[in-house]
Amino acid sequence: MKAGTQPVQGTVRRGPVALRLGFAGAEDGYAIDLGLPEPNSRLFADDPEIKVEAVWTGGRLGRSNLIAERRGPMVRVRRQDDGTWRTSFEQLSGFDSMMTHCADPVDGIELLTLRERMRGWRFYDQLRTDRDAPARRPQVGTFTPVLASDGADVAAAIVTIRAIGDGEALDDTIADAFDGASIEIDDRGGLQMRQPGLLRPLGAAELSDGTLRYILLAAALLSPRPPELMVLNEPESSLHPSLLAPLARLLRLAARRSQIIVVSHAEPLVSALDDGAASTIRLSKALGETGAEDAEAPGWTWPDR
Repeated sequence: MKAGTQPVQGTVRRGPVALRLGFAGAEDGYAIDLGLPEPNSRLFADDPEIKVEAVWTGGRLGRSNLIAERRGPMVRVRRQDDGTWRTSFEQLSGFDSMMTHCADPVDGIELLTLRERMRGWRFYDQLRTDRDAPARRPQVGTFTPVLASDGADVAAAIVTIRAIGDGEALDDTIADAFDGASIEIDDRGGLQMRQPGLLRPLGAAELSDGTLRYILLAAALLSPRPPELMVLNEPESSLHPSLLAPLARLLRLAARRSQIIVVSHAEPLVSALDDGAASTIRLSKALGETGAEDAEAPGWTWPDR
């Protein structure tokens, strides 16, 4: 069928419906397997529940380096002192994670440390620039070292960057992208942009979607508290092609302080970032299956249900 010599035909599902997510590094790894409730469940029959979770040390899951595991409602954690197992929960709800309920500074210190690491990661895939976007309206100014996921507090984030962060880098990246323009925050907490040749600043409500989106990306990437990991999904959306090169320069600047993962369909942006320092993984789709081109699959073992 993949070669095209036979027609594509459906098959009967043999395994359960599942969504599996996981990651691993040199220090530790985590995996979670979500599925549907038991068939006899009447309430919330389509609401996913956690079937399996696992935390381990090192890059690949094994029985010897397993730290904690959750199977159905039961969770067990390996003791630090003698390596034996203790049952942490026997009836954990399907919508609760062991990372929330079993992390403690005694036997669950690895879970606690990993949980705090994951909480520090940032994902920006819902930055709003529509007509009713919160970023277009004045907001209450509070100390904001981390931009919200929708960009609502961008004005406060910009003020915070200038107070305790690299305000010069922020000014430079705006001037680089918009031919000497600058941004400022008015007395009501509203975002404004000054451009050479205009007699008055433009308010946030007057900015194009692409201009506002670039400002939001700058506020996120120049955070005074850079995260260990930041993920940007299609940052080029709504951007004018002329902004892709400045965006690439901004991303390279932010990558000095954080690991940045960018998911993009814009070839000019990918080419601008592919300077030898970045790692590029190209995806392709065949018969509905997405795979990585010319990339060796990492060593990985999923926990069994």
